[in-house]
Amino acid sequence: MGRADAVVVAVAVHLTRWSVPALRVTLGLVFLGFGVLKFFPGASPAEQIVTQTVGALTFGVVEGAAAVVLTAVVETVIGLTLLTGRWLKVGLVVLAVALVGMMSPVVLFPGELFGDGMTLLGQYVLKDVVFVAAAAVVAAATLGARLTCDAR
Repeated sequence: MGRADAVVVAVAVHLTRWSVPALRVTLGLVFLGFGVLKFFPGASPAEQIVTQTVGALTFGVVEGAAAVVLTAVVETVIGLTLLTGRWLKVGLVVLAVALVGMMSPVVLFPGELFGDGMTLLGQYVLKDVVFVAAAAVVAAATLGARLTCDAR
């Protein structure tokens, strides 16, 4: 095995060990950051869509500032579980429910997201597809799946 091959194997081994935990932690940081922002009125660019979506999903039971605070709490809890690894399975269940809510504007408000082409709001919602994929990887690893390295 040449030097370049040895370096590739070393990198592959390192990535195998650390990529899923890094994904879990960074996903946690994003959720924590987005969640904490929502505790401060006017700080989150998602307030309008959060209010509309939660209002629609709860049939008007939770609206306005309460919808934003509820979302802030949920996102903060998700972020903390992902960051610490404590209560991770519970956090992943909450995350799964939250992701359904986060993607629901595609169905509930397509005109606002894609009215005259892709809007900034549409881009904001569609980035959540990456969260779905990242959450699936973290959930698989949490439930026992293991990334293996055959490069050795």
